[in-house]
Amino acid sequence: MTDRPVVHVVDDEDGVRRATSFFLKTSGYAVRTWESGVAFLNEVRHMEDGCILLDVRMPGLDGLEVQQQLNDRGITMPVIVLTGPGDISIAVKAMKAGAVDFLEKPFETDALAKAIAHAFERLASSTDIATRAAEAEVVLGVLTSRERDVLQGLAQGYPNKTIAYDLGISPRTVEVHRANIMAKLKARSLSEVLRIAFAGGLGEGRS
Repeated sequence: MTDRPVVHVVDDEDGVRRATSFFLKTSGYAVRTWESGVAFLNEVRHMEDGCILLDVRMPGLDGLEVQQQLNDRGITMPVIVLTGPGDISIAVKAMKAGAVDFLEKPFETDALAKAIAHAFERLASSTDIATRAAEAEVVLGVLTSRERDVLQGLAQGYPNKTIAYDLGISPRTVEVHRANIMAKLKARSLSEVLRIAFAGGLGEGRS
């Protein structure tokens, strides 16, 4: 047992486990590493609570399946998913299932540190779902109807080209709207935008 906050790193790549573990330990965290989702799930009932850093693409059980089993078992530790470049639809699915953040590999250590800090803030927060939803509705009120349309597409995991086609605008115009959305919501990353969108009830429907 340790007084330091615990991060569980679940990734089949040895290099990722070692590098991530080294960075987190030097940042003051206790780290437990797991080479597969199966190994992690076998011990999850007996391990210390903490944050879970979960790779999506693993042999056997992938990250989304592991996340689903955690939900089914009532495990409420905050989850950060690691995705490949361009895996936005997978990231959206993970966040809809309750992940607090996602990071695209290869990720910067600064981004990892911020995501871990946010996960532990969520773990300590007593803010309930209804309150977060009400706050999100207020924040989303600053968006134009077209910006909400674009955000709806992002919250469903669609790439810019698909959103552009659905709305009858150019991909470049979608990019402009995305930039405006992030500025208005004061979001520093797409995951922050998605958290607000989901709390506000966007992203329902086909995905």
